Parts: sequence; structure tokens; C-alpha cells
Amino acid sequence: MEIIKTPIPDLLIIQPRIFKDERGYFYESWNKKSFNAAGIENEFVQDNESQSSKGVVRGLHYQLAPYSQAKLVRVLSGSVLDVAVDLRKNSPTFGQWHSVELTEENKLMFFVPRGFAHGFAVLSDKAVFAYKCDNIYHPASERGIHPFDKALDIDWKTDPVNAILSPKDSIAPVFSDAEFNF
Repeated sequence: MEIIKTPIPDLLIIQPRIFKDERGYFYESWNKKSFNAAGIENEFVQDNESQSSKGVVRGLHYQLAPYSQAKLVRVLSGSVLDVAVDLRKNSPTFGQWHSVELTEENKLMFFVPRGFAHGFAVLSDKAVFAYKCDNIYHPASERGIHPFDKALDIDWKTDPVNAILSPKDSIAPVFSDAEFNF
């Protein structure tokens, strides 16, 4: 497994070792010992999976502390552009975002620590997205930021006019009006 650092501290891309032969492929998507050795020591307590169609943008989502969640995300089929925004007020990269394309071919994983908003845009006809969380979903602490906030200027590789948002995401506040406590 290779850990790829991003310009935002603690936000990591993980390239697993993939073993391929005529039968297909095998890789470890999670190994506590290996991830701990790489500095990812979170205790994951919940796994989630979603399927979405091309043009769907989910996010930007997060939970307020103490219910915030670190996430280890990956794509099982299709491709997405995955985005994380630093919401840690004392961070030198506060308000900055980083994206990575996760595909069924590249098998990359994205580690999004606590204190980040997270979202993704589906680039393929359909995508199955899976992620581990280190805290249980807490509805009263759930918050969001509008994914097409002009101040963040995220390139979702999806036309905002044709993007498919949930009703909740379409009315989420912009970054400057969002509530966060990291």
C-alpha cells in the first residue's frame, strides 16, 4: 500500500497493492495493522454504500463535533470525483479543497479526516460508492455546504445546471454561512 500525501495535511490518498492474474484481481481494502503503520489509527464503526447515476452530486456533508466522522472512501464500480474541504478553523489550509478521481479501475481510496466536509460527483453512467466511518451517524449533528458555492469554486467536472442534487443539498448554506466547530 502506498500513502500519497495531498497539499492538505492529513487528507490522504491510498493506493493499495493490487494482485492481478487471469482470474481477476485481489487487494486488501482495509487492514488495521497496515493502516495504523501508515498513521491512520481510526477505529471504523460503520460501513456505508450508495449507488448513484451520472450527474449526481452528493455533498458537501459533515457532522459537528463531537459526532464528526473520519471516512475512508472508495468506488466499487464506475467513477466519481471525490472532494474534501478543510473546515478546521486553525488549519493553514482552512477553506481549501482537494479532489481525486476514484474509479473501479484505479482502486484508489481517499482518507478524509474529521473536520472536513465531503462530497462526490458521479462521472460514469452509474457508480457504487463505499465508505467506512469512525463515528455513528448522528442526524442532529449533520450539516452541509452547497456544493456549487462560488466562493469555494470546486470543479466538480459536472455542469451545475444539469447536476442532480438532493433537496437538502440544493438548499444547503454557502461556506461563509455554514455552521462548523472544528
